[in-house]
Amino acid sequence: MNYLDATTAALGLAYIVLEYRASIWMWAVGAVMQVLGIVLYFQKGLYADCGMEFYYLAMTAYGWWRWNHRSPDGTKAAGTDGGDVAITHIPLRTAMLWMAIAAGLWAAIWYVLSHFTDSNVPVADAFTTALSLVGIWALAHKYLEQWLVWIAVDVVSCWLYFLKDIPFKASLYGLYVVIAVAGFWRWRCLMNHDVASCQSHYPSAAHVADESPRHAGEG
Repeated sequence: MNYLDATTAALGLAYIVLEYRASIWMWAVGAVMQVLGIVLYFQKGLYADCGMEFYYLAMTAYGWWRWNHRSPDGTKAAGTDGGDVAITHIPLRTAMLWMAIAAGLWAAIWYVLSHFTDSNVPVADAFTTALSLVGIWALAHKYLEQWLVWIAVDVVSCWLYFLKDIPFKASLYGLYVVIAVAGFWRWRCLMNHDVASCQSHYPSAAHVADESPRHAGEG
């Protein structure tokens, strides 16, 4: 049994549930997960994944700082479990810019995988990597739509891991999809200051938040 693998998987579950709760402590869990990920990937010779973890670690530090940065009026975000930045929609111009960046990253990574590796799933692999790079940035800014990015990443990753005959990892990403969908609705309710309505209309989301013990570096 690889204890680093098991530990990072457990931390990944804790991470996504804290993300579901909009808890700033997800960044602390994420930092530990990423440091262990650097060691794990280096030991396994997965140097690209190892390098990605350094990016995620930098974004984790930025996310911690960003979530602690108070709003211009000095008020604390309501309805969230820690952190001072309110959940908001991503501005349209920003969304368009980052969609273009994601498309460019997808094409570039696809090209590299197709021409310099023996990958037989370069399109899907490049897709999840590109979206993950953008998704953690959106998470750091506490945009509601970051959940849509992670849902797409997790669905494709789940399929990829089943395709590659890694059923445990695939099942884990299947669980991520469920929590990410619930997380989207919960964050939307928190953004609208309507937590009671959220829990009454989406009891499964409340159940996950109350009874369950995570995606940086999940792509």
